[in-house]
Amino acid sequence: MRRFFWGVLVGLIATIVGLVIIVLAIGRLAATKRPTIPANSALVLALEGNIPEANSVKIPIPFIQSPSTPAVRDLWASLREAAHDHRIKAIVLQPHGLLVGWGKLQEIHEELLDFKKSGKPVYAFLQGAGTKEYYLASAADRIYMSPDDILNVKGLLLEAMYFKNTLDKVGVNVQVDHVGKYKDAGDVFTRTDMSPETREVLNQVLDQLYGDFCFTVAQGRHKTADQIRSLVDSGPFLGTEAKANGLVDQLGYEDQVYSDLKKKVGVSDLNKTYMKSYYRAVPARGDRIAMIVGQGDIVRSEPNSGLGTTSVIASAALAKVIRQVRNDSSIKGVILRVDSPGGDSVASDDLLHELKLLSAAKPLVISMSDVAASGGYFISMTGDPIIAYPDTITGSIGVLYVKPNISNLYGKLGIGETTLMRGKFADIDSISSPLSDAEQQKLHQSIQATYKSFVSKVAAARRKTYDQIDAIAQGRVWMGTQARENGLIDQLGGLDSAVSLIRQRAKLAGTGETDLVVYPPKRSLFDILMGSSKEGMEEAVAERQIRQVLPGLPGQSLLQGGLLRVLPYRLSVH
Repeated sequence: MRRFFWGVLVGLIATIVGLVIIVLAIGRLAATKRPTIPANSALVLALEGNIPEANSVKIPIPFIQSPSTPAVRDLWASLREAAHDHRIKAIVLQPHGLLVGWGKLQEIHEELLDFKKSGKPVYAFLQGAGTKEYYLASAADRIYMSPDDILNVKGLLLEAMYFKNTLDKVGVNVQVDHVGKYKDAGDVFTRTDMSPETREVLNQVLDQLYGDFCFTVAQGRHKTADQIRSLVDSGPFLGTEAKANGLVDQLGYEDQVYSDLKKKVGVSDLNKTYMKSYYRAVPARGDRIAMIVGQGDIVRSEPNSGLGTTSVIASAALAKVIRQVRNDSSIKGVILRVDSPGGDSVASDDLLHELKLLSAAKPLVISMSDVAASGGYFISMTGDPIIAYPDTITGSIGVLYVKPNISNLYGKLGIGETTLMRGKFADIDSISSPLSDAEQQKLHQSIQATYKSFVSKVAAARRKTYDQIDAIAQGRVWMGTQARENGLIDQLGGLDSAVSLIRQRAKLAGTGETDLVVYPPKRSLFDILMGSSKEGMEEAVAERQIRQVLPGLPGQSLLQGGLLRVLPYRLSVH
């Protein structure tokens, strides 16, 4: 009986393993096969949620779809290809629930305008559209919305959360020290409201974003920026109001969009080709240019490998990728794509060191995305040209130290603790005791030294004096437009500008094609599952759920504490 049981068990395991191997093999084959694009196609851009710089997960399993929203690089390559692809007759834009920053919005908007230069139309169909969705739709030739829908355009809102009262109630005190009067990341722990410095900078951010929104929409809708400002004050809009005010062209349904589009392009039938299929069909050709993506908080530890984890830049992992690119002779040049609010001070310095070695070996250009601030700005200081969008959040040249003290929480919970130590500053990192005056002075010296190093490296990279950089540093956040005026970046633009410049620096033909190769490469589902602990995956899920409830929660690097080059606040302007 025992032998029979073991035989059945072994047979069952072998069957399961065999099925898994077959499924993965079929999935791998399906993933490598390019989709067939039918003639007379409308390329459908159903953009939703976040749009990452690079998709990090590859799932080669049938019936499990890859994310419907492509990465920024995929959009860039696909729209360039579609402009001269005779099978693609038009684009239908359907944005919904966008969570992207304003830098990426500017990138996609400009790509749509470039596509229109081909003479092919772009039609937009809006459903439950807000400000970001309408911003993209303003690039379209015609905008449609359902008659009973609402165009939820009513201006921009920025909300900041402060946790001091909450921490006081549970007996947690956070001690913060910083250099730079605008370096107020610790305010979320130590204040109950916005400081005058924060209010000054965030008003500047809103002015820039709102001004760009009004100007861009005005261009697309053939109005003046002042007319758009006046209209926004009347929002949100019912469908009839939106049409009467010239914000949309037609009230109707999705079938009407395609019916009108068929007449426009002169075909009797129009096939739908979704972007998630089309970008897999775009052939890789041209000169190989690496696009190294630095996305998320900068940390020293390895990232949690769980599915759905918050994206971080782990210095050791990215340094390995940088060395790989440096030693690859097939790579003609490199674009460093930064989308990071910064983080750990030492990790940032390690990455800058590796990037300087890369810069000495290959032509390099920095392309800033939504955010390249503090540590994200620091790692960009290789001395190479820097390109950012007008609405990129950058600068924030400053340093802070964050240390929680939970001794009062221990008291509330009835926990007693006895500490034994040797060395004057042995307990400087202890979370169960406050910093003494001597410890505060010791840490302040470290912060000042780190700030001086930060400013000095920026001054050297930007070819300015220490005093020139110090005057515009102080932890202050700048938008891309102001950063260029202050000499913190070199030019305004997106991926097209970065590709054009890197081709020039690499002495490649200006009219040649570019194969933009993303690093780090996608990981397989197998790699992720094998590299993830049960606890790590549970932690990732828990973090995502908490951030859905508390979107203003500080980033991972700030919660870890220590010496940081990190953006003062997490901005979500909607």
